[in-house]
Amino acid sequence: MAHLLGAESIGLEFPTKSVFDSVTIGINEGDRIGIVGRNGDGKSTLLSILCGRMQPDSGRVTTRGGVHIGMLDQTDTLDQSQTVGHAIVGDAQDYEWAGDARIRDVIGGLVADIGWGDTIGNLSGGQRRRVALAQLLVGDDDILFLDEPTNHLDVEGITWLAQHLQNRWATSSGGLLVVTHDRWFLDEVCNATWEVHDGIVEPFEGGYAAYILQRVERDRMSAATESKRQNLMRKELAWLRRGAPARTAKPKFRIEAANQLIENDPPPRNPIELKQMATARLGKDVVDILDVGVSYGDNEVLRHIEWRIGPGERTGILGANGAGKSTLLGLVTGAVTATSGRVKRGKTVKVVTLTQELDELKDVGSDRVSDVIGRQRTSYVTGGKEMTPSQLLERLGFSNAQMSTPVRDLSGGQKRRLQLLLILLDEPNVLVLDEPTNDLDTDMLAAMEDLLDSWPGTLLVVSHDRYLIERITDQQYAILDGHFRHLPGGVDQYLRLRKEQDDHATGTASGPLAPNPSGLSNADLRTTKKEIASIDRKLEKMTTRIDALHVEMAEHDPGDFPGLAARAASVTKIEEQMSELEHRWIELSELIDG
Repeated sequence: MAHLLGAESIGLEFPTKSVFDSVTIGINEGDRIGIVGRNGDGKSTLLSILCGRMQPDSGRVTTRGGVHIGMLDQTDTLDQSQTVGHAIVGDAQDYEWAGDARIRDVIGGLVADIGWGDTIGNLSGGQRRRVALAQLLVGDDDILFLDEPTNHLDVEGITWLAQHLQNRWATSSGGLLVVTHDRWFLDEVCNATWEVHDGIVEPFEGGYAAYILQRVERDRMSAATESKRQNLMRKELAWLRRGAPARTAKPKFRIEAANQLIENDPPPRNPIELKQMATARLGKDVVDILDVGVSYGDNEVLRHIEWRIGPGERTGILGANGAGKSTLLGLVTGAVTATSGRVKRGKTVKVVTLTQELDELKDVGSDRVSDVIGRQRTSYVTGGKEMTPSQLLERLGFSNAQMSTPVRDLSGGQKRRLQLLLILLDEPNVLVLDEPTNDLDTDMLAAMEDLLDSWPGTLLVVSHDRYLIERITDQQYAILDGHFRHLPGGVDQYLRLRKEQDDHATGTASGPLAPNPSGLSNADLRTTKKEIASIDRKLEKMTTRIDALHVEMAEHDPGDFPGLAARAASVTKIEEQMSELEHRWIELSELIDG
């Protein structure tokens, strides 16, 4: 592969720290590189140096002649007086850009819901971000630098962007560097990973899953590695290897090596034990939403919602922006009143929401972290072990020096971690996470997930981070046209249903010239879709049965070992049947998608 860009012996120092120490790296044609590392270690700074926006203190960056670099950074650089159309395609006439398949794809994937003649200054921050990304992607740059490109994109938008970049580099000899905390996106798009840490840039082959495997291997061989961090990454590897069927059906790293490293590691969490503890804290009743509808004036947001939330349930909620996810959560927390139907709450329910506003930290800006935590409680039990708040802070990545730091001086990610810890110390039994990944790097996300794995309560999660949804929840639901629907097929099923919705709305799904990418005859296509629908129904019934068995086990006499064993065997048998059905569901879906 021909060389595109190189950095030789790069050094950079800030007044309080050394950022890079003699870093030498390069980008070749076809490279799609994901950049990971802790917040503050220099990921965005590295992009700025490589694209020429920042000069290093030592060393140099060289670019092959004729190579053009395009950069999406985290600041808003659009001309506020421009229209959306002019920002994306400039002065080009409609017939000029409409004939370009790539431009049409970008516009349809990112800004189809934004008015072409709208002024940039009148858009929301998220809309401006999407316009800036569209502006970059319609260009002909040889190397793209993307700094957090998935911010303000929903699950569908992130999936589209991953597919667009894959298609682009399948037929292009350019290069890509992307900084993101979205681990699913890293695994889908990247064929190499750079980890920025301790003043160096360490290269790894492959996407996120391959990076984690190599990192665990590296840590195992390094006697100086902290055992806690090593064990956390081993747990991450265990999840990647044993995770959702869609992930394990197409492994992206060496299976034998991964299995050897995790063969003695337990699964990320024990659902039976957690359900038992949750039932003890909550009782049988949590929140029942019974035939509920919610309207705002003439706008009916939710209709005929039936959702009985059980103790220890871990549910991810998907839906497009504006679909009603926040309204649904408001029904659970009591912030929203049902227009029709009724909401029934258990007497012992204590719901707390991890919001994006950091409300828990508003009045403690000048206080030290240790003082804020010390006022809350002196100990906390997690995973059957009693831990001090300081130990929990260490588990979430705080150093001893940071314990004495005033809250106002913490970074955004540190504040988010402190907020989560304060909430957990308050011991709610129903925890609602609303976009919890903001401001967190991949290591801190793994640490947060590790802490939540041992949390014995009901967990409800709304997030556009597909990896997080799959990682910390056991089932997913979606809000589609105001209705609440179970997704046995997870995020893949949601994306398929949304595509069917869009096709139906535009008339392409049922038109006489509608494409059939599967290559199946119409009769076979109908039969395949019927089988998928049948599997959906079976999986939903099995999930309900497993939940009921878990409740029975939690309430059963702990001394009746034969009775508990019989129920556990039933759970195992049903889970094996579900695994077979899920793999069949994936096979059929891939057959339809061609």
